[in-house]
Amino acid sequence: MTAVVPSARTVVGLLPIQWLTRSEDGRELHAVLWRAGEGWRMISSAVLGGGIGERHWVLNAQVAHGYRRTDPDRHLADLASAAGMQGAGVGLMTAADVSRPGLARDGGVEAVATSGISVRGWAAAPDEGARTPVGPGTINIVAAVPVALSDAALVNAVATATEAKVQALLDLGHDCSGTPTDAVCIAARIPKPGDEIHAFAGPRSLWGARLARSVHAAVRKATPRA
Repeated sequence: MTAVVPSARTVVGLLPIQWLTRSEDGRELHAVLWRAGEGWRMISSAVLGGGIGERHWVLNAQVAHGYRRTDPDRHLADLASAAGMQGAGVGLMTAADVSRPGLARDGGVEAVATSGISVRGWAAAPDEGARTPVGPGTINIVAAVPVALSDAALVNAVATATEAKVQALLDLGHDCSGTPTDAVCIAARIPKPGDEIHAFAGPRSLWGARLARSVHAAVRKATPRA
């Protein structure tokens, strides 16, 4: 693996993302980096930094098709370190090209999605649990909510984002609920004294509705039509 090279391109907003490139496995591969900094609490299903806790960055890295490493958490940590990231963060992985993510904003909520759906299907498919997932996850969603959420609301936000993803896929004509190993990361503010901690993030709550619309739009932008 050669050095991670940052691009000058960024998207300014709540999620000021930056594109990175590197040479690995004989290919030029890309990554999307959010240097979140202080003040964020995240919930994620990611292989690196998953769970709930304070996190300072999010890296969504493309890997080569046929990825065979058995230590993806170490791989992602090394990539983040090469990009200058320190402290706790979230690392997601995908075989999809992340150089053209879907970006969307709604009422102060922002979402970034990368999507590759060559391996897809329905979550409740017979006997699927006995099969080994093919390659790393291909629909990765990162969203930021500019308010504090309770633990329960963070879990609710993951469900809301997932429902919005599925709605976007159906809108685009895809007969699936996602890929076998999709991942999600939702960030909310760490509350300061006197801040309201929102207890709900379902699709009919104020912030959940904004999250749903932003994720829906981001996935639609990132995913080709059937």
